[in-house]
Amino acid sequence: MNLTEKILAKASGKKDVHPGEIIDANLDMVMIHDLTGPLAVEAFQKIGTSKVWDNTKIIVILDHQIPAESVKAAELHKKMRQFSTEQNIKIYDVGRGGICHQVMPEQGHVKPGDVIIGADSHTCTYGAFGSFATGVGSTEAAAAMATGKIWFKVPSTIRINTKGKFQKYVTPKDLILHIIGTLGVDGAIYKAVEFTGPTIKAMTIAGRMTLCNMAVEMGAKNGIITPDETTNEFLTGRVKKMPDIKILQNDKDAEYEKTVEFDVSKMEPQVACPSSVDNVKLVNEVGNVLIDQVFIGSCTNGRLEDLRLAAQVMKGKTVKAGVRTLVIPASQEVWKQANDEGLLQIFTQAGAMVCGSACGPCLGGHIGLLAAGETCITTSNRNFIGRMGSTKANVYLASPATVAASAITGKITNPQEIKV
Repeated sequence: MNLTEKILAKASGKKDVHPGEIIDANLDMVMIHDLTGPLAVEAFQKIGTSKVWDNTKIIVILDHQIPAESVKAAELHKKMRQFSTEQNIKIYDVGRGGICHQVMPEQGHVKPGDVIIGADSHTCTYGAFGSFATGVGSTEAAAAMATGKIWFKVPSTIRINTKGKFQKYVTPKDLILHIIGTLGVDGAIYKAVEFTGPTIKAMTIAGRMTLCNMAVEMGAKNGIITPDETTNEFLTGRVKKMPDIKILQNDKDAEYEKTVEFDVSKMEPQVACPSSVDNVKLVNEVGNVLIDQVFIGSCTNGRLEDLRLAAQVMKGKTVKAGVRTLVIPASQEVWKQANDEGLLQIFTQAGAMVCGSACGPCLGGHIGLLAAGETCITTSNRNFIGRMGSTKANVYLASPATVAASAITGKITNPQEIKV
């Protein structure tokens, strides 16, 4: 079996499982947030049970619409706080956590071999730590909170094997955009996508999280990376007890639906053009695209490593007049580290606005909305029509380096052309 199959076999109490098989899996963790959580709470209350199955395995995180920008949002937040208090569930409230997919592993709620669901499609991010993690709907989350179980169809696995060393200002974000551009947004529907190879082995946890985060953008059920010493190093001191990662390895005769090979050594900066994540071009191929707004952040690229890279490009420079630049660290922990390193000062001196840790403009939140005809380049994960405001706005996706370079020039720019 491969890693995804091993995890699902253990969770369902089976010796082995096979693609297409329906299983009932025991869950290790359920996550809900302020956007999908209220519906999950309402559905849970209709089930008729008074207590959740295990209050230590459910996490509530407020991150999508914080601080509340409307009375409606405030009421929904109030509902989540009341539910957390009633059930004695851990809640990360405003100013106490950050974006859910950063907070979960950062605070020790993710470990190798776990089966985790979240009422958010980018829950697949946690596969970077060798867990089976996937997004579900609110009613599924409600049933899981009541029973601690969920059914899955065991996915077949696509192996993405990568080799080579990145050039300067080429990043894991460029790699995943290139992969999605190659396979298409429907290239891995209900598949497990396993990232392997020397490039992955040398990659940081932040980079691995970026890859797994966007696995869902090609339709994948989950993204996953075999845990190793890099995983151990990040999680040590965060989780109470690390599992033995030696048993969380693919069998030598593990089967895959197919293997796709990528060499990053000659890869150039990439950009996903409106309005599909697989509409990917080289940055140098997009032409003279003027921008109105820049966003550096999100659960895809709001980590310390991303902010360091963007700050390296922007240090000592000034954001182009007329370009609104928003920088949002992925969590309070990242915010504090970035502040201690002087990164936030670099951004503000350049003319950017640094905001508190939250999802922000990524899905049309209450800050950073785009007007009709405006263009934004962002480090986030989706460029769908209406994703960041007006349905007549244009959204481009790129790496922190490319986005930072574009903020300086006022147009989509290859960061390799910026003098540092």
